[in-house]
Amino acid sequence: TSGIRIGTPAMTTRGFKELEAEQLAHLIADVLEAPNDEAVIERVKGDVAKLVAKFPVYG
Repeated sequence: TSGIRIGTPAMTTRGFKELEAEQLAHLIADVLEAPNDEAVIERVKGDVAKLVAKFPVYG
């Protein structure tokens, strides 16, 4: 089989819950569906930055 493995301990350490995990999955899917679309990539970068800003690694 093939796929992407994401370390859930890294997500839960930051404080991500089910909602944030679902949001992250959608963002990953957006890029996988349009890997060459710079507009999508830039939007996802911004969305990821906003998401992780809410959950600092140490804080």
